[in-house]
Amino acid sequence: MTARLDRFAELVTRDQFNLAEVCLMLAEDEYPDVDAARWLDQIEAMAATVRGRLAADAFPEQRVAALNHHLFDELQFSGNIDAYYDPRNSYLNEVLARRTGIPITLSIVYLEVGRRVGLRLQGVSFPGHFLVKLRVARGQLVLDPFAGGAPQSLDDLRERLAQLAPETRDAEIDVAELLETATPRQIVARVLRNLKSIYLQAERYPQALAVMNRMLLVVPESAEELRDRGLVYDRLQCFRAALADLSNYLRRAPPDAPDLVEIRERVVALREACVRLH
Repeated sequence: MTARLDRFAELVTRDQFNLAEVCLMLAEDEYPDVDAARWLDQIEAMAATVRGRLAADAFPEQRVAALNHHLFDELQFSGNIDAYYDPRNSYLNEVLARRTGIPITLSIVYLEVGRRVGLRLQGVSFPGHFLVKLRVARGQLVLDPFAGGAPQSLDDLRERLAQLAPETRDAEIDVAELLETATPRQIVARVLRNLKSIYLQAERYPQALAVMNRMLLVVPESAEELRDRGLVYDRLQCFRAALADLSNYLRRAPPDAPDLVEIRERVVALREACVRLH
């Protein structure tokens, strides 16, 4: 394991860590020369601009309005609708440089700048679309950084859920239960899952493997992630590594896992392939 991965592993085992710093570490595999300090300084500069416009006793709503104005009106951060599945949308350095991204990475920018201007924002892993929430005197604001920080009503959230899963349109669903706070580790894992999906769809297996190596540092208990990495090792003809991961998956997987027969057959084939390598 490299020194960079060692540092990443050490941070993501903590309950709390600097989310921006860790998300910039994700870029190290694709951008080895990424200058994290430069981008952290940019986040601080954005926050300093917003702080300079606020009274010390500004209400949270006033801070949100100032944050939205600076990020979305002045700097023109926006959701990348035209190239949603471009992997650059998941790398924080690229999001900051290009000022466009997907819901979760724009939310990370929003969370990190907002935290520096006195807002106790929290991420929300809403189904299909990452959001941000904030406790205020009147209850709770739910904000969508992908849509310029627009507040989301319960009706908005119900409609968003219905578009994702039409069978829920007439169901009695408590949308508030879908607004649980996402921990920093959960946020990083969601970014990695996005990248994993993009690279697998494009059959960019070396890039997918780098993402999966980080994913297993974030969620080392996940049998499914171990299986998926083993299958990518297999694709890359790294048969011994594939055999190790898939064998470990069989030891960890629940007895009713639907793919056990398939994976057992693959493990047998990999053992034979490893013998031929001697």
